[in-house]
Order: sequence, then structure tokens, then C-alpha cells
Amino acid sequence: MKEQNEEKNLEVSGVIAKTEQFIEKNKKTITIAVCAVVLVALAIWAYIGLYAHPRQQRAAEDMFAAEQWFQEGDFEKALNGDDQFMGFLDIIDQYGSTKSGNLAKYAAGICQLNLGKYDEAISLLKSYKGKDTFTGTEAIMLIGDCYAEMNETQEAANYYDKAAAKSNDFIVTPTALWKAGMMQLKLGNKEAAVKRFQQIKDNYPESPEYGEADKYISYAENM
Repeated sequence: MKEQNEEKNLEVSGVIAKTEQFIEKNKKTITIAVCAVVLVALAIWAYIGLYAHPRQQRAAEDMFAAEQWFQEGDFEKALNGDDQFMGFLDIIDQYGSTKSGNLAKYAAGICQLNLGKYDEAISLLKSYKGKDTFTGTEAIMLIGDCYAEMNETQEAANYYDKAAAKSNDFIVTPTALWKAGMMQLKLGNKEAAVKRFQQIKDNYPESPEYGEADKYISYAENM
């Protein structure tokens, strides 16, 4: 037992000695690496504290007027601003990398959709990075609305299905399924339409679409 312990001690000592030799031999490289890590950490802290956070604050302040116009339904002014205040397109141009700049893409997409500029709306909504379930799903559904308005029925159906599959939101998901079902009816795909209306019946009894689901299932089955 004593001999085994001595052997283990010798092994440990050997490992420690090799480690010390490695550190001594690579002292300069290790020091540079540690300094690099510290510098990166400081740079990240400085970026967030001295640049990103203040920019986000300014973006939120500058976007206030556009949000007010948006709520009032003045989509043209919300989009382009006026002589005194920025519109969503200005916010995107100046603060595109901030949270407010990202949200402005979503709002600007809705404005363009309401103004009948569907290609512009699609581009903006596709560029929006929606991290929350509601707006992320709705942005996809709104792209479907754009394609539906342009009579690109299959593409609209694809985006409605994509929106419905993205989440299980009790507001947006049944709406997306409803719109997907209507597009399938328009395409003459009765089985696909029934499937989507049935999903509403099975999973979303509290939704406004639930009350009409049976009627459209019956209509599809008798097409």
C-alpha cells in the first residue's frame, strides 16, 4: 500500500512538474491569451453600456411619434414621418440593429400592407426577427396576407400553414389555420381545407373561428 501511494505521489508530482514547465515555457502566450479574453470582455461591456443601450434608448424615444400615428391608423405618416418626427423607415435606417429598429420593421411591414405595397411589406416582415411567440407568428401570417392580396394563393397558403405550425398561440394560431383553410378552399383542395378547420374545432374552442368551423367543414366536404 505504501509503495502504491509513493507511486501515485510520484505520478502527481510528475504531472505538476510538467504543468509548471508548460506554463513557464508558454508564459508569454498564456498571458497574451488571458489579456485577449479580458479585452474582449471589456469591449463587450463597453459596447453594451456605452453604445448599444444609449442607442436603444434614443431609438425608443425617436419612435414614439411613429407609434402614435400607427395607433391612429395614419400609416403613411407612421411610415415616413414628417418634418419634425421620424417615421418607421427612418428608425430602421438609423437604428436598425436595436430592439426598436427591429420592431420598426414589423410595424413598417404592417403599414406597407395597409397601404397596398405588398412587396415592400413582405421584405420588411421577412427581415423582422420576432423572438416573442405572438409577433413572430403574426409576422409570418401577415406575409401570407400579402400573397393573398396579390392572388398568389398557394404561396399565401404556405405562409399561413407556416404561421400555424410555429406556435400554439390561442389567438394567432386558429386565425392562421382559418386563413390556410380558406386558401385551400380557393385552390379546390377540400381535404386539406377540412383538416385545417378540424384542427380549429379540436384545439381552439375559445377562438372566434370555432363557431364557423362546422359550416366550412360541411361546405368543403360537399364541394
